[in-house]
Amino acid sequence: MKALYIAATGMKAQELNVEVISNNVANMRTTGYKRQRADFQDLLYENKRRMGTETSDTGTMVPNGVQLGSGVRTVATTRIMTQGTVAQSGKSLDLAVRGEGFFQINMPDGTNAYTRDGSFARSQTGQIVTADGYTLSPGITIPQDVKDLTINKQGLVQAIDTAGQTVTLGQIQIASFINKAGLQAVGDNLFTATAASGEAQLGNPGQQSYGSILQGYLEAANVDAVTELSDLISAQRAYEMNSKIVKAADEMYSTTTNMR
Repeated sequence: MKALYIAATGMKAQELNVEVISNNVANMRTTGYKRQRADFQDLLYENKRRMGTETSDTGTMVPNGVQLGSGVRTVATTRIMTQGTVAQSGKSLDLAVRGEGFFQINMPDGTNAYTRDGSFARSQTGQIVTADGYTLSPGITIPQDVKDLTINKQGLVQAIDTAGQTVTLGQIQIASFINKAGLQAVGDNLFTATAASGEAQLGNPGQQSYGSILQGYLEAANVDAVTELSDLISAQRAYEMNSKIVKAADEMYSTTTNMR
């Protein structure tokens, strides 16, 4: 009896589904977080009677056939890269990307990572860094004696010096990807490029297909509580139904064993 093993695959799939949902809910307040969705595929089929098989020498064929499936498997946990709500924070180094693009971050090992979390700060050397001290790329240093720091929608960073003159400190660039869902999450609100995502294409905000930058704003997670709750209920009910099948298969085994 295969029902026991088929139902077990369903229970394992829904267990993973609940884990994905719980991670989404846990990150509802994480800046720039992008929700995930578990995707499933059916497993191989056993053909008891193939459709299209000839049943006589006159050419009559089996119209439907008999196929028995072997369960389900998780094929992907797809990252949903839709725009999160942009909310005002009032901090001059809080930045949000409205539209396409990621901030590029220099990691300590020399590699690049990418993020939608624009909650930046100024390091002891004046560089713009993440909450973990990783440098924004290209690097921009803010002198100690400047004031009224402004970053426009095109990513141009300017400030007023002690003489009251406007000085340009640098240009923020953002990265886009052919398949941004193919980025690999590595924690700390960071992603890294993979063969699936393609190489990063750098450009200035507001140009071509790149999004614009909003100073004093942060992008919230794109997690919707109602959607996650309804998905959780559906996953729980699917798990419950699969467990009932396991119980039914066990009772059928027991009936067969006790036959005299």
